This record gives sequence, structure tokens and C-alpha cells, in this order.
Amino acid sequence: MTDHTDHHGPEGLRTRGTIIVVPGRGETRATYTRLGRRLAADAYRVRVTDAPDVDADDVPGSLIRFGAEIADAVEGAAADDGVVRPVVLLGADTGAVAIAALLGRAQIPAAWQPDAVVLAGLPGRTATVSGPWDHELDVRTSCPVHRVTLADDPQVRRGSLDDAVPDAFLAAAYESDILVPTLLLTGDADPLADRDALARVAKSLARARLSVVRDAHHDVLNDLQHRSVAAEIITFLEALRTDLVPAIAVETSAW
Repeated sequence: MTDHTDHHGPEGLRTRGTIIVVPGRGETRATYTRLGRRLAADAYRVRVTDAPDVDADDVPGSLIRFGAEIADAVEGAAADDGVVRPVVLLGADTGAVAIAALLGRAQIPAAWQPDAVVLAGLPGRTATVSGPWDHELDVRTSCPVHRVTLADDPQVRRGSLDDAVPDAFLAAAYESDILVPTLLLTGDADPLADRDALARVAKSLARARLSVVRDAHHDVLNDLQHRSVAAEIITFLEALRTDLVPAIAVETSAW
């Protein structure tokens, strides 16, 4: 059984980069089919991995194992002439926590050192959900399509948002000194987010942007605003080619 799902760009187009997507608590690779296809449609090579295995009793070991999984994912997504850069790690919930914690380590092998990261739905230090499945769905998303995707997937682990994220992982993520360009995404209707902490993280990093999605819930990549969120990600990816200078600047507008 494979531990990844691949999405390829349109045939005949030059691949513009490699994106490794890491799900969060309770999610599966199928959770990110819609996002993977949309990013691939813009000629990016997308590989979705399994959610990270977070061991509160062995944080260093967990990060080593996670790093090896990311390295395998990047290597496995290589074209005949090598890995297509930029390489971007995109994580949601604990996937984002694991990526941030991993990049805070001193030694990152050059072979899969990412060129940028996208951290979506980073949970706060006391962020858990208690209650029935319908309540968890409400916390996750208001998108009817995504709600069906989660509800109909037998491998989605219901009640997973009640699992506390280990403090050591959260501390490593929020205190990580990420050197590459970073896009932070959060919904302003996400009860698990700590907006003040996210703002501090964004200000502490050399090249970070915090984008807040209006009315979006915890699954900010898959909520009703998923098209706008995907566009924000693509805009970020394209700006990597021009030293983070966006291709479009609004000179005047009535809205």
C-alpha cells in the first residue's frame, strides 16, 4: 500500500515546482484531493503524504522519522532530470506543526531543503474539540462538499480534534526559526487558532506572511473559500520566482 497520492500537471506543460502536502489530525490523503488537483492544474507536481505520527514521549525521534518521510516524498516526486524546484512543504493542523518543528532543527539535508512552506490551520496550545461528530464537522468546515468528503471517508478518524497536540511539538513549531519564505493561513472563524500567537510568529520570521480567511473554519484549505485560498497559495508560489514581489499590484480600486 502506498503512503502517498500524486497529482500531476497538464500534459505538455513545464512543471513549475513540487508541493508536498501533509494532512493533520484525523485526515487522510483523500481529504486533499480537491486541493491537490487544483494546484496541479497550475502545472505544479503535488504529492500528498499521510498525516505525521506524533509521539509526545519521543519528540526528537518523531521529527527524525517525519524528516525521513518528507525526504522520501520529495525524492519520489522527482522528474527524470531531478526534483523540480521550488520545493514547497504545505501542512495543515498537525501537519503544519510537524513541518514548522522540523524546520526549527539545525540540520536539514540539502537534498530536500524546502524553498518555502505553507502552514495552514496551526492549532493553539490549548486547542481541542469535545463533542459529537456533527460538532467536529462544524469546527472543521461549513463547505457542504468537504463535509461529505470527511463523512464518507471510512479512514477519517472521527473525534481526532479532541487529541491534544503535545506541548513540546507546539513549542517547537511556534518557536521555530524558519528561514525560508512562509505563508501562514488561518480562518477567522477557527476556534482552535491562536491569532495573537500566529501574529507573533509571522512578525518573528524574516520572510513570513499571515493571511486570514474571512469566515473560514479550522480546515482553512477546504472550507467554502477554498478557491480563494488556493489562489492565495498560487500567488505565493509564483512570487517565489521574483523574490516575493507579486506580479500584480493594485494601483487604484473602489473596493
